[in-house]
Order: sequence, then structure tokens, then C-alpha cells
Amino acid sequence: MLERHVVLRDGEKVLVRPLKPDDAALYPDFLAEVSADDLRLRFFVPLREVSHRLIDKLVHYDPEHAMAFIAISESSGRMLGVVRLHDDSRGAGAEFAILVRSHLKGHGLGWLLMKHMIAYARRKGLQVVHGQVLDENASMLQMCSELGFHVADDEEPGVKRVTLPLHEWPALTGS
Repeated sequence: MLERHVVLRDGEKVLVRPLKPDDAALYPDFLAEVSADDLRLRFFVPLREVSHRLIDKLVHYDPEHAMAFIAISESSGRMLGVVRLHDDSRGAGAEFAILVRSHLKGHGLGWLLMKHMIAYARRKGLQVVHGQVLDENASMLQMCSELGFHVADDEEPGVKRVTLPLHEWPALTGS
């Protein structure tokens, strides 16, 4: 199931579906409501803005080796968040990345996107999902821990590596 209709804690109805190249048009409005600090936590470097070139790269991915899911408000059509998954070179695992509008942090959107991505990874037959999270990103580290990820120091200082062996992840309702 690549597409789902979900409801956030505040009652907002959201469509989660695969990201398409046409969704590039939704990024400027989306990024206008992502704080500079949240962009830094996602990309690990300070960004004044996300270039059109990077947006183009984000929306054009090889579905054989990557997947991205976008969350769109059903009432406004606005992009609310996105989660990405890129297969490792050996194909047994994949790295994830996630970004949501800053004002929606704590509304359950990140959870929904992560659960959707994990369920997709399991259906695809991946064995592990992993990512890197800055030490200071306490809310992301907490969410990963609550979702069952193992958290450990990364080789890079100031970074944690979060790893979820998919055979350990319970099939959560609504995932």
C-alpha cells in the first residue's frame, strides 16, 4: 500500500503517497515553514535556502533503489512533510531521512511518515533501516527510540547512528 489517508492528532486529514516530480512545485511553500534550525538538523549544515537544483534532485529518484513519501494536507493541498529511503549498495538495508513543517512537530506527522516508510521497507524485503541524527536532535532520537531503533554513537563526532532491524519491528496497527 503506497498511498494512505491518515488523520493527525489535531484532526487534519492527510494523504501520504509517493513523491512525484510534479511535487517540486510544492517545495517552496513547504520550505518557507521549515526553520533554519530544522533544515540544519536534516541536512547537517546550515542552509540559507534549498536550491532548485537540490529540489530537482530530491523529486527525481530511481524507484528501484529509493523511495520518498510526501504528506499532503487534504484540505489545502499543501506539502506537510516528506520521508525518504535510499537503498544501501548491497541492497539489504536503506538509509532514511525525514523533514516536516516546523510547526507540525509534535502533531504525529513524523510518526506517521516513519511508520509508513518502515512498513514499505518491510514489504520491499529490506532487513534494516538506518539513519544519522545529530546528538542535539533530541526529539528525533526519542522518536527513533520509541519506534524501536537502536541508538549508538556514529563514527562522526556529534552524530548518532539509529538502526532498526526490521525483523524486530512489530507490525503496528495502521502502519
